[in-house]
Amino acid sequence: MYFLCGNIFIKFGGITLRQVALGYKTCLIPLSIKKLKMLQEVGIEGIYVVHAKYGYEIHEQRINDIFSKLNLDYEFVTDGDVSNFTRALLKKYFCDQIETVLSKGVLSCTLNHIFCYEKIVRNKNKYALVFENDPFFLGDFVEKIKRVATEANNLEPGFIISLENSTFKFPALRKIKKGKYLYEASYGRMAGAYLIDQKAAKDILESLKTEKCCQVIDWWHNTLIDHNIIRMYWAHPPFVEQGSHNGRMSSTISSKDKGNMRRLRWNVQKFYKMYIYRWFGGER
Repeated sequence: MYFLCGNIFIKFGGITLRQVALGYKTCLIPLSIKKLKMLQEVGIEGIYVVHAKYGYEIHEQRINDIFSKLNLDYEFVTDGDVSNFTRALLKKYFCDQIETVLSKGVLSCTLNHIFCYEKIVRNKNKYALVFENDPFFLGDFVEKIKRVATEANNLEPGFIISLENSTFKFPALRKIKKGKYLYEASYGRMAGAYLIDQKAAKDILESLKTEKCCQVIDWWHNTLIDHNIIRMYWAHPPFVEQGSHNGRMSSTISSKDKGNMRRLRWNVQKFYKMYIYRWFGGER
């Protein structure tokens, strides 16, 4: 455990202390609590990871390692596992023919996203982060998500903010403004990493009472946008990649294998779409 307070760092017994100069008093505040508090101060009150109950132990261990190092509390969401499927459960959320439309793995993933929304509403989270189980963070994730959440406080409630670069879609260069991180979009960039607010989660669940989900989660997000249920924003620059896309990991629903060639193709495409294509008229 690390601690801090005051102005001076002191190394003692494997624990870092800051000694308050005035009064010769020592104040101890766990850094893990400090980081959690920093996210809570900007409204992020829940972190949910969509995960498979079986067969992805490597992904689970990696998530445990990453989030533990960042000192962030999180929760795996696995109740939508295929082993829990019943006709009544699927009928509650999905259209009648959903099992002929989506594979079991894709259906399970989509259901777990919906269960995330139920948890967000039940836990009364102002904002929550939803990840699939293969995120790769680009740079200082905590600092960047704080900036995103702070700017989100100026938005009208009822939104999702895409944090990832999976589709290589970026705001038009002419729209980029210094110090601005959020740009409204007419569609999402998949569903591997996003911030969602309480109202959006509530509105999505309310919409399910009259219009069931008939699509994979990211396409369904686009349908919800088209039906004015939620609004979409893109964080720019994006600061999360999906391992199932960048070639570093496989996923519960992707048929792509990880490998050096995939990583090479990914990096070449990312450079082209982000730094060249946009300079020559490529826009969303």
